[in-house]
Amino acid sequence: MSLVLDPAAQDLLFREARTANAFTDEPVTDEQVQAIYDLVKYGPTAFNQSPLRITLVRSAEARERLVQHMAEGNQPKTAAAPLVAILSADNEFHEELPALLPHFPQAKDLFFAERPAREGAAALNAALQAAYFIIGVRAAGLAAGPMTGFDFAGVQKEFLDGDHTPLMVVNIGRPAENAWFPRSPRLEADQVITTV
Repeated sequence: MSLVLDPAAQDLLFREARTANAFTDEPVTDEQVQAIYDLVKYGPTAFNQSPLRITLVRSAEARERLVQHMAEGNQPKTAAAPLVAILSADNEFHEELPALLPHFPQAKDLFFAERPAREGAAALNAALQAAYFIIGVRAAGLAAGPMTGFDFAGVQKEFLDGDHTPLMVVNIGRPAENAWFPRSPRLEADQVITTV
């Protein structure tokens, strides 16, 4: 076999996992979220950037405010999910680079002094970290329902401190029996891979 990862783990993380649309009412604990982050923080990023920021929406009042910003089709599942996380990119991530990249502290000013460079890097690397986060949710035996159907400006204004750009809202929990839509097709390797 070409893959080292156990087939059961492959199924858990990829083949059997899909976007969840319904969850049981079992809570997602802070300890589970901490364990997920402690695993996925090691995913590679450029210059060891860590621009991802995670806002957990736990209170009923905050959930109600968030649901108002969700697209109509996403409102019921966001209202009912055991936990909802807003994933965003910190556009001031470069301030942490001297600590995160101690062998090259000048990267902060050399590459990210200009805002357009920071925004592009934050968006790309936070999106990578968001993908790792979703895989981490699956590794914890939970399911994720990532969504981009929401009012980005409204969520940014209402929930995000500092210079953060929202990327997605993710519902998290144990999948209910009716959690999944049928598996959608994927492209085959020969449609995607080119050798030059």
